[in-house]
Amino acid sequence: MAALWRTLPLGLNGTAPHAVQRVNFAVVARSPIERIRGVARERGWQNLRLLSSANNGYNTAYRAEDAAGNQLPALNVFVRRPDGIHHFYNTELLYAPPEPGQDGRHVDLIWPLWNLFDYTPEGRGTDWRPRLAYDSAV
Repeated sequence: MAALWRTLPLGLNGTAPHAVQRVNFAVVARSPIERIRGVARERGWQNLRLLSSANNGYNTAYRAEDAAGNQLPALNVFVRRPDGIHHFYNTELLYAPPEPGQDGRHVDLIWPLWNLFDYTPEGRGTDWRPRLAYDSAV
């Protein structure tokens, strides 16, 4: 399981109650649903619709997994039209060459932490990543 799904929802948990007023919103991880729910409980995520892609082809079909089975952090948008549900968008920057020291910027727009750092004099930096857990709250 990629660590990104364990940290990404942190900022989205607070956003979800607002988002679902206008869109159907879910976070998908290729892990058994029991494990996903356990991680959510540990982190206090109570606002997110969490789905498992452990037993289906979603990750492969929508470019969230490479041919070797490695998980890729992808953002997909679907749209419902009269003739059915259609894939509308995938985070294409995932496949672009990264800027030096800046990997994984394709989901930045929905991850408020990185946007916050963009407003600081030091910016995002190049050697820091969010941890899955911290010893104490700020």
